[in-house]
Amino acid sequence: MFCILFWISVICHLLPEQAKQQLINGLALGAIYALIALGYTMVYGVLRFINFAHGDVFMLGAFAGYFLSPLVSRLLPAKSYLSGAVVLVLAMLICAALGMLIEFLAYRPLRNRPKLIVLITAIGVSLFIEYTCQHKAVFGAAPRSFPDLIPASNLHFGSLVVSSSQVIVLVTTLLLLVALTFIVQKTKIGTAMRAVSFNEKAAALMGINVNFIISFTFGLGSALAAAGGILYAMSYASIDPLMGVQTGLKAFVAAVLGGIGNLPGAALGGVFLGLVETIAGGIPEISPYRDAIAFAILILILLIRPAGLLGKMQPEKV
Repeated sequence: MFCILFWISVICHLLPEQAKQQLINGLALGAIYALIALGYTMVYGVLRFINFAHGDVFMLGAFAGYFLSPLVSRLLPAKSYLSGAVVLVLAMLICAALGMLIEFLAYRPLRNRPKLIVLITAIGVSLFIEYTCQHKAVFGAAPRSFPDLIPASNLHFGSLVVSSSQVIVLVTTLLLLVALTFIVQKTKIGTAMRAVSFNEKAAALMGINVNFIISFTFGLGSALAAAGGILYAMSYASIDPLMGVQTGLKAFVAAVLGGIGNLPGAALGGVFLGLVETIAGGIPEISPYRDAIAFAILILILLIRPAGLLGKMQPEKV
């Protein structure tokens, strides 16, 4: 992530002012995609399957923030950075618990079944969450305005304008990526996660509680999706029960683009996709096709480099 920011800062000095503004906007959007993509790639790295319900956890995170905001405002000053941080942390904890519950109820009983069955189950869980949340007794189908969590302001750097929400998105994403890297690389539970990813049966023989590690992975990935949901809602101010469908698919594209199962690759893929989408949206001739471009990139990457930008081809036993 630090390397990405370095090269972006170098490129900024070589671009005209309008392109620099598009670069900032794309970086903020790409940071959100990166957070969601990390959840996809973590689950795939451990279990070797795609959790298509992950985009809906992103949506649940945004709604958790929507309902938590007025409650937190009764205890802390409204529209403050402290109350916004509390809402973010609480939403991440709630979605972590939901992710672990989904894994326990839907995926754990099917762990030894063919991957196709688990994949179909993931699609079923996704549809169940979406259409349950659209019921009027839950969230309802109508879009809702997301409350302001932090004071709205703009920073001006010459002709460039950076909103406070964009700064929060970038800083929060960077901090979460650093924390995730530390957990995976420097802690005992991270070592256990890598061991389960490498060989689940050997890890179990070494005394690792595989069920707990897999559940923790789902919880960690879901917490990152919740953070992405809060940051997305802060930037776009409108949420609905289907908001996770397209955003989740684009984050999946980002994970495949960077190399599914590779954490730095997921971050790189998210940032790259956000930049491409924002730049395409700024060109009138191709802006109607900005969403199609994301999936065209997926097809192109699968044709040219199936393992992704940072992924490695893995030999399969026959």
